[in-house]
Amino acid sequence: MNGAWHDPIYQQSTAIVLSFLFVSGLIVYFLRKKNYYFVVSWASLRSWLILAPFLFLIFGLSEPWPLIFLTIFAIFGAKVFFQLMGMFHRTYFVLICYAGIIGLAFSVYYDRLDVYNIWPMVVLGASCLVPLLRNNYRHMIQYISLTNLAFVFLGWCFMHLCLLLKLQNGVYQLMYLLILTEFCDNTTLAISRYVGTKKIFSEIDHRRTYAGFFVSAIITIFVAAAMRQLLPDRSEIYWLTSGIVASVGGLFGDTLMDVIRRDAGIRTLGAFVLGRGDFLQRMDRLIFVAPIYYYVMLFLQGKIG
Repeated sequence: MNGAWHDPIYQQSTAIVLSFLFVSGLIVYFLRKKNYYFVVSWASLRSWLILAPFLFLIFGLSEPWPLIFLTIFAIFGAKVFFQLMGMFHRTYFVLICYAGIIGLAFSVYYDRLDVYNIWPMVVLGASCLVPLLRNNYRHMIQYISLTNLAFVFLGWCFMHLCLLLKLQNGVYQLMYLLILTEFCDNTTLAISRYVGTKKIFSEIDHRRTYAGFFVSAIITIFVAAAMRQLLPDRSEIYWLTSGIVASVGGLFGDTLMDVIRRDAGIRTLGAFVLGRGDFLQRMDRLIFVAPIYYYVMLFLQGKIG
């Protein structure tokens, strides 16, 4: 099959997004010394100016390259999680998680959603066998729990992006969802600095306010409407639902990972492509968005429910 690069809609969408990033980056670059907000914005835009062309190139390739890329992305995210939690040296658990993610990829490739949904139980069972095979009980509850947490969030949840590729206009829906989620997160952080003082999760995240979130969610819904040509159905229910899922799901995914980071006493683990945050912070907002969006789309199309 030819990749999406041969489709004029994909080429046009790529040009629009990259042009927007370039113009925004140029403006923020010259304003970066004005205040802290522009410094942070420039760091984020700089990373996406490098990453976005690469993503569009990969997603524009023919199958199975987008699937392979997302699988590698998921495995690397799990690797960062294990490093973050100080158990990367626990080889058996790490390899079980990696094997589970690869199993998810094969399930997607062969259109076996039933097998895909069995993998969490397989990983749980395999990780429970480790203490028996190693004849060791020390810290095993912690290791088993963290292994399954990494697999469910950074494997099973995140890999729903691969399942999106199997839907009608799948690569466009994937691109659409990534743009909406990243846009909402950045606008929430930006607007929260100037609008509202009451924090959504005051003990977990001091950056996001209620007012900032609601304003950015409304803007994100307008962006969803403007880009609805990427959806298989351009009716109101589709783009409105997409904007809400990207906004709310992204907030909870990002905040949940903040809970894990704060409990572990670690904020970041290295920089991500010359930008703010680490690799995991580019994934966390998708751990709820991906599966919710996937099943909502199936429901709207009458395939479930």
